Order: sequence, then C-alpha cells, then structure tokens
Amino acid sequence: MSLKLDMYQTLGIAVIMLLIGAWLRKRIRFLESFCIPSPVVGGLLYAILMCILHATGVLNLSYDDTIKDICMVMFFTSVGFQANVKVLKQGGVSFFIFLGIVIVLVFAQNGLALGLAKVIGVKPALGLSTGSIPMIGGHGTAGAFGPILEDFGMKGATSLCTAAATFGLVAGSLMGGPVGQRLIRKHNLMGTGKDTDPGMLAVEEMKHHRDPGKFAGATYQLAIAMGIGTVISWLLSLTGMTFPVYIGAMIVAAVMRNFCEITKKGTIHMGEINDLGGIALSLFLGIAMITLELWQLASLALPLIMLLGGQLILMFFFSYFVVFNLMGRDYDAAVLSAGVCGFGMGATPNAMANMQAITEKYKPSIKAYILVPMVGSMFTDFINSLVITLFINIIH
Repeated sequence: MSLKLDMYQTLGIAVIMLLIGAWLRKRIRFLESFCIPSPVVGGLLYAILMCILHATGVLNLSYDDTIKDICMVMFFTSVGFQANVKVLKQGGVSFFIFLGIVIVLVFAQNGLALGLAKVIGVKPALGLSTGSIPMIGGHGTAGAFGPILEDFGMKGATSLCTAAATFGLVAGSLMGGPVGQRLIRKHNLMGTGKDTDPGMLAVEEMKHHRDPGKFAGATYQLAIAMGIGTVISWLLSLTGMTFPVYIGAMIVAAVMRNFCEITKKGTIHMGEINDLGGIALSLFLGIAMITLELWQLASLALPLIMLLGGQLILMFFFSYFVVFNLMGRDYDAAVLSAGVCGFGMGATPNAMANMQAITEKYKPSIKAYILVPMVGSMFTDFINSLVITLFINIIH
C-alpha cells in the first residue's frame, strides 16, 4: 500500500514522535545522560518502523514536508536575532579560528574519502560520494553534486550521496550530545566559558525574560524578517553564488536587532523569539527524521559502509581533539564540539539541536550559538562547493 500524507498529517506525526521522544528521554537514562535530542529519539524509532514496513512490502508512505522548510527558515531567523554586534566583537578572533577549523575538516573528509577508496580498491568517485559532499554538505549538496559525479561515469552517484547524507544525519545527531557531555564531565568545564562573565550574562538574562503578552509581537518580528529576507536572498542569488534559502532572513533579523540596540527605537523580544525558534527547530528536526528513508542504507555495498565508517571515526576524533583544543578547551569549546558533529555530518539544524540538548542540561553558550550558525550557514556551503570542485578536477 502506498499513501501520500499532506503537510498537516506530516506535521501531526512529527509532533507525536517528538512527544514520544521526550517521554522516552525522561525514562531512559542513557538518552538523557548523553543529551540525545528528543526529535532524533522519536523520529529514528518511526523511521525504523517505516523501514520495516517498506522492506516487507506492507506500507510505503510519502510526505509533503513544506512545513519543514518554513520551520527551518523561522529557526534561523531567530538565530539571526541573536547576532548582537557587542557579543560578536568579543568573539571576533574565535570566528576566524572556527572558520579555519571547518575548512580543514572539508579537506580532511575528502582526503580521507579518496585515501580509503584507493586502499579498498574502488573508484575515486565512489570515495567522493562519502566525502564532504554528503557529510558537511548534507542532502542539498548531495542532490547538487550527485548528478555531476554521474556525468563522470559513477552510476547511481546521486543515490549513493543521498544514502551517505542520511547516514551522516543520523550519526551526527546521535554522536554530538555524547561528545559534548564527555568533554564537559572529563574536564569539569561548568566553571569555564565566556558565558560565566557576570556582566555579559546579566545583560543577556535581562533581555531574555519571558512575557506571555509579547509572544504575538515576537511572532510578528519573525514574520517581518522572514518576508523581507526573501528579497535579500533573491538579490544575493543575482551574484551567481548559491546561498541557503534562510540567509536573507538571518541578515534582516541581525539588522533589526542591532538597529534597535543602537538607536534604542523599538524592542526586540529576544526571550520569546528564542522560544519560538526552539519550537521551530524541534518541528524541523522531527519532520526531517520521520521522512528519512533508511532502506537506502540497506542497499549500500560493503565498501561504502567502510568509507562511511572512516568518516564517522574522523568526525569523532576531529571534534573531540581538534575542535575542543583549538577553540579554547572550555565549556564553549565543548558545546562547539557537539555542534560540529551535527553539521560536520549532517546539517546546521542538527548542530543546533545537539547544542540545544547540551545547553538545556547545563547552561547557555552564547559563543557557540553565534559561531555555528554563522559559519555553518553563511560560509560552509560556499567553501565546500569550491573544495568539492577542486577534488573532482583532481580525480578527473
């Protein structure tokens, strides 16, 4: 039986699995202790069930995930509102260090993919199908570069890239929380990080007080930024470069926030915006997880599984040792390590979900919440595309 669910039914299932995931987190100590996000818990269970039903020929569902994209833009718009210039000035050097780390990761993923491909005796194009195309690039880049690899004679490259991206999405979501948790506990980091600065923390907390009467205003502010952001995104597209759909909304939100901060004309309801953004993130990730087609992984050949295993090991060691040490060996660095697992093997929303699971259990990390979406959303896709193009030219 094949069924097509509309966007309302898709949203309903995602919310149900999100609630089931939250319920399981409270009752299974492992999930709570290792900060596995609730949408991942419930969504993965659902994806496994759908995989079984698909494999046995009982049921095949397809979904209208329009609301997923809306939630994604809404979440990143809320992140844009967090771009306080005063905070950015404090972490300016950290931004360039983190950007350099991400560039190294892009080269490392492709270098490892080609190296392993040579060792196990498969085509270099198959190796690149598990490199930064599906890892840092995610499903979007997989869909863009898969056909290019097929043009070079790699049959089924798009399916392979998509399957690898699915693997990365799940693995990055499952690994991020435990990595951050381990670093925090091992190094006793609760008393470290920029968020312990009493002055800055006091300012941030004053801005983040919640008022039920301000949620309507916060919703309107998000909607305005999202609407104007579509124009900015269109203007950016005229440059010929590819940008995420939400980049315009993030820029507008940042301008609105800092205009109000500098001129004192108007108030941005940051606490309420953060809450709405958190809801949007949970819904986005919930829909993304329930629409995973895990049976794509079942068709992977042994060499591809070995290549993906290599990427998993690389991601663990890179986030645990390289990111943590270079970003300061403090609480913020631990949260960033969890985030890198998310967008280094999946997508920026997964990184934010990983960090949200950590910060909900311990304390906020302003530095991590600014650096990850800024680098992951604004720069990573562009840099990744250039590096992938370089490696494709190398193998051909």
